[in-house]
Amino acid sequence: MKELEKKIGKVPVFFRELMKTQPDMYEAILAFDQHIWDDGALSRRMKKILAISIAAALRDQHAVKAQLAGAKRLGVTSDEIEEALRVTFLLSGMPAYVYGRAAMEEIMGKC
Repeated sequence: MKELEKKIGKVPVFFRELMKTQPDMYEAILAFDQHIWDDGALSRRMKKILAISIAAALRDQHAVKAQLAGAKRLGVTSDEIEEALRVTFLLSGMPAYVYGRAAMEEIMGKC
């Protein structure tokens, strides 16, 4: 659990309960998660930027903050996130941009 907290920040209660009640499912999810985030055609950094944009478009508060925290640890810059949020704005509208921008400033600091 400590490794997961280090990776994503606050671990949702769901995962804590899953670890206790269905350890096989928990391990399978973590293995799949690792596979998705491993570098491939897209780097982990690029995947984080995509995840931030998707989470902002969905207005998923936990996900956007968790992805921003992970991006910060990977050295993703506010400028990179800002540019991605502009694409999100074109496809998802002003509310998604404002939502993502406010979370970015909270996690990454003011631009």
